[in-house]
Amino acid sequence: MLAFTTLAFLYLRYFFIILVALGSFMVGFDLMEHAAELPESANLVLIYIMYKSFYAVDMMLPISLVFAMIASLVELIRSNALAAYYAIGYSKVRILAPFLSVAVFMVGVHISLHATNFARANEFANNLRETSQFIRPTSNLFFTHEGNYVYFANLYPLTRKAENIRIFSFENGRLKEVISAEEAVYDEGHWNIKNAHILRPPKTLSMEGAGFTTEERPNVKALRDFKPKILDQVYEGKANFTIKDGLDALALLENQNVDVAKITSAIYRIFVTPWFSVLMIVIFFSYAPISPRFLNLSLFSFSAILATLIVWGIFFMLGELANNKTLSPEAGVIAPIALLFVLMLWRIGSPLRRVRVKSR
Repeated sequence: MLAFTTLAFLYLRYFFIILVALGSFMVGFDLMEHAAELPESANLVLIYIMYKSFYAVDMMLPISLVFAMIASLVELIRSNALAAYYAIGYSKVRILAPFLSVAVFMVGVHISLHATNFARANEFANNLRETSQFIRPTSNLFFTHEGNYVYFANLYPLTRKAENIRIFSFENGRLKEVISAEEAVYDEGHWNIKNAHILRPPKTLSMEGAGFTTEERPNVKALRDFKPKILDQVYEGKANFTIKDGLDALALLENQNVDVAKITSAIYRIFVTPWFSVLMIVIFFSYAPISPRFLNLSLFSFSAILATLIVWGIFFMLGELANNKTLSPEAGVIAPIALLFVLMLWRIGSPLRRVRVKSR
């Protein structure tokens, strides 16, 4: 138990140092790049830095876990502590357990944070920089819902309001009615269209037939379960979903003939991609020598850091291609993790095979 605590604290110390360093570098670089565009208010600048820090944590936490493992291994090997643990009877699994426990816990925290607006930190920061507001309205939304065509001139997700609404309803391929209004509010699972003006075309076009009919209603309920955040995220093409928003969007749009590849990719990246850090930790541990006499530590640490950056870059690139629908979510997100998992299993199996050969 003492060894578990010692190794866990060693790993956590390096993890927090590296996470703060990488996050500070990312935020500092962003401030230098956008210094002239920041709001004049000092309070807004501080809030901008806070949101950018959250985004930096989101980006750098998985890779910090791997770098912290590399740093911990180098210290254990250089001080001969790793050889000492083996000498007193500790197995590789027992030594690896503290690192994996901390890494799995941190990945779980990282995923859980995406259930909150933490996932939208970068969007909030960019809105502050561009408009000095947390949420800016989404303009000129045109979408379909249950066979209807809907237009919103402006959507305000934070206040759940929309302006200048037009809903075109069809029946058997013919225009049934057009609902127009200046304002609508989302409440209790529906959009409540206030002071709606309804225009209905005649059923038959003839000289003797009736013409267009109009109707005024104080309130019309429409677009059931079409939440403002779903509209804002999906139809604006954004990929920074919270977990709930993403799952709600999938449940709502799966039968609406809407391409949900971007949503699926975003959810896969939340739940699947961070686990690459755990797999990399196991792989690097399998390559770690017992003593510095058996391997050049500088070469080992440089190779491990370079391999981490390459793998992380490939995962990020494939994830972006999946977000842009160049690749399917399965090919861009699931397949790379699966290949890395196979490599980890092969690395775990290699020492076992060598042991069996020697025993024969």
